[in-house]
Amino acid sequence: MRRTGASATELLISELVTNAYLHTAGPASLRLTALGDGRLRVGVWDSHPHIPAPFGRPPEDRVPDVPANADGGRGLRLVQEFATTWGGWPFGDDVLGRRGAGKLLWFEVGGERCSSATSVSPRSPLRATS
Repeated sequence: MRRTGASATELLISELVTNAYLHTAGPASLRLTALGDGRLRVGVWDSHPHIPAPFGRPPEDRVPDVPANADGGRGLRLVQEFATTWGGWPFGDDVLGRRGAGKLLWFEVGGERCSSATSVSPRSPLRATS
């Protein structure tokens, strides 16, 4: 069983929330869900529809290393190092008919690492599966 410490989980949450703040012009939301088998699911919704790596890739498809002199690009790689599983998807139109209602990025810590990204229904993106 893969265990992730609280400080690593805090780092991942901070990374997703900071990216939502820095790279979108609209609102954002954070949701934490404690699952029955010791897993924690973290979801961050923001108003931009782009799904960054690694959230749009299966866990075995590694994000390449970032050059040492690059200003950014390291943070989301941490998801691959510390999360058990992850995923993301863009939302289409919102309930008011506006285009591009943003995206949801999520990851889980605790439990066993999956061999491929877990699929969660977009109708209920953060439902508890215990």
